[in-house]
Amino acid sequence: MPAVAIVGAQWGDEGKGKVTDYLTAQADVVVRYQGGANAGHTVWIGQERYALHLVPTGILRPGCLAVIGNGTVIDPELLAEELDGLEARGVDLSGLRISDRAHVVLPVHRLQDRLEEEARQQRIGTTGRGIGPAYVDKIARTGLRIADLLASDLEERLRVLLNRKRQQLEGAYGIRLDDAPELDARAVAARLTRAIRRLSPAVTDTSAILFQASAQGRRILLEGAQGSLLDVDHGTYPYVTSSSATVGGGLTGSGLGPRAITRVLGVAKAYTTRVGEGPFPTELHGEQGDWLRERGHEFGTTTGRPRRCGWLDLVAVRYAVQVNGLTDLVLTKLDALSGLEELQLCVGYRLGDQVLDRPPARADELAQVEPIYETLPGWSEDLSGCRSFEELPEAAQTYVRRIEAVAGAPVSLISVGPERSQIFLRGTANLWEA
Repeated sequence: MPAVAIVGAQWGDEGKGKVTDYLTAQADVVVRYQGGANAGHTVWIGQERYALHLVPTGILRPGCLAVIGNGTVIDPELLAEELDGLEARGVDLSGLRISDRAHVVLPVHRLQDRLEEEARQQRIGTTGRGIGPAYVDKIARTGLRIADLLASDLEERLRVLLNRKRQQLEGAYGIRLDDAPELDARAVAARLTRAIRRLSPAVTDTSAILFQASAQGRRILLEGAQGSLLDVDHGTYPYVTSSSATVGGGLTGSGLGPRAITRVLGVAKAYTTRVGEGPFPTELHGEQGDWLRERGHEFGTTTGRPRRCGWLDLVAVRYAVQVNGLTDLVLTKLDALSGLEELQLCVGYRLGDQVLDRPPARADELAQVEPIYETLPGWSEDLSGCRSFEELPEAAQTYVRRIEAVAGAPVSLISVGPERSQIFLRGTANLWEA
């Protein structure tokens, strides 16, 4: 019963979608297990670009089940739009399955997201998609789940929930919301009813499907969103997402038991990026940062926001290796570094008179650390045509080996471009074996 989990080993946007797409060639089931439409995966198939926000990457592989697990939060209207867009491009949606236990992102959650971000003295950089407020209601046991949208008394349930939300928001922000369409139970019920009608053929008990698939020895791929440094428990709090973006979230967010996981892959770029606010020790400003952004096409799939760019932070990657128990690293965008004479690798932090090998818990301390760099030679060769580790220039091979040594996990997959053909397995490793 092999199950492979894919997680981000940085602050998200590491290229997990492409890696997932690569592995779905051998997978029977692909599961998206946390987050919502705030995430985005970009997959290139030939000249066709697919930007996926909530739908698992497995939807692009014929014969593969694509499961949206219970740990996600789903905006039914946005998901329906995403499905319509994929169907219009000829994508077969018959393999899609949606957990009836997944929580719902309501229009009022998006309103609350905007109000909260505007009120914060310390901006977090939320996407404004209502993800955080939906997770808050989930934990507070006041939210709605996908199964609830199929209930005959949906409008009454919404009326109770939205009246409570009105009182909460008006009290918290000192405003009147009498005419807010997000709080109109009848109108919201009508919108959600239209959306769930589109989704209902795929709604089911996905945990039961995964249990059966595991018992049958089918290959299951757990597709994470965001990154380990954005995890609500282990990330750079409070500049984090609202869900568990580490491998533990893959278990609770899918319904699979821990013994099903045979391998955990952490995806990291050959450099570091971050979107939104929060400390970023190796961030590059000015020409170097702009050069990396243009070379790596570093603009958000969901928001279009330019990503902050910097040298590879191996303190962060090593931390991700440890908290996830990573068996393998996947290195993406190695090709983007071609043309640099020298490369810097952050191997530690200096905080006052202390040398740290793990990120400190406090964000203000992380913002104060001084990166400890090692300098390695760069390379000028174009890597886009390389299809094995041995074809890489010696300097690139040295770079990869040093990453392995410092991070504490082998680099088993390397990507040198956006297309499916531009990712290769290193050596003879079988990622589906324990």
